[in-house]
Amino acid sequence: MTTSEPAGAQGARPTGSGITAVPVRHTGRWVAGAIVVLLAAMLVHTLAYSWTFRYGVHTPRFQWNIIGQYFMTRPVLLGLEITIELTVLAMAIGIFLGIAFAVMRLSANPLVSNASWLYIWFFRGTPVLVQVIFWNFIAYLYPKLTLGIPFGPAFVHFSANTLVTPFVAGVIALGLNEGAYMAEIVRAGILSVDEGQTEASHALGMTHGQTLRRIVLPQAMRVIIPPTGNETISMLKTSSLVSVISVAELLFSVELIYARTYQIVPMLMVACIWYLIVTTILSIGQYYLERHFAKGALRELPPTPYQRLRQRVAVINLRQENTILQIDSLGRPGAGLP
Repeated sequence: MTTSEPAGAQGARPTGSGITAVPVRHTGRWVAGAIVVLLAAMLVHTLAYSWTFRYGVHTPRFQWNIIGQYFMTRPVLLGLEITIELTVLAMAIGIFLGIAFAVMRLSANPLVSNASWLYIWFFRGTPVLVQVIFWNFIAYLYPKLTLGIPFGPAFVHFSANTLVTPFVAGVIALGLNEGAYMAEIVRAGILSVDEGQTEASHALGMTHGQTLRRIVLPQAMRVIIPPTGNETISMLKTSSLVSVISVAELLFSVELIYARTYQIVPMLMVACIWYLIVTTILSIGQYYLERHFAKGALRELPPTPYQRLRQRVAVINLRQENTILQIDSLGRPGAGLP
């Protein structure tokens, strides 16, 4: 080592004509991974093995036996069924109104466009809970609902209390509120399609309706589907607000049970687990819908979870085969290490 070389430079110089490759050390990754493992272990411990002193005795903190006892009971399953019905009906109304008001918002007619803006402004500007309670007491404003000629005679009369039940009030409130958000989502999807597509379809003699159905909306679905999936998942959880008007959905059903048994936390855990299960199913459906409508935008579709699993298994098998071949080659005569 010469005097001009720093300490350790001789060991760092390449020997011969080769270059010594030193792997990059990712210390931060190992530290972050260790922290995540520690937190995961703490979570598993508190969920499965943690005990507390309650009512004079030591009991499991989360009482999984109580959760398992009520998880598949009839009231809970009926509440889950009503929750799913609320979600499906409200999203159907919201998607239909969203498409209609998005088209109205883009209309060249100022009256139609401003009417759509007013609807979106009102239902996005007031809380969902207020809307739910308002529609439940709509009979205060309109005791009787009628069908007939505007400003003229009425042919059919309905009692508002009979027609607008708490379930119907919840569906109307959630659907109208969702329609305002879906209108903005659909409008953004329509605006994402290049105007040249519309001009080309008009040049071919297609009407505005045909252009919207056959050209614009199919291309806009790639932008519309992801937020619509998020709105559906959000609607599943927002449907719990109708429990304030005594609709026996999932949350209200578990509330009735813990009001009788005083098992508050275990019953809330039952509701949380069911919400997570349904949310997971909806997320899987959203993933495959996004993948389907991405066909025209991506050269190669991303692999599905099953395809990724097969690729990982194939890589593991290939590594095992290579390891076996290396071991066999080392065991042959004359193939030992120098």
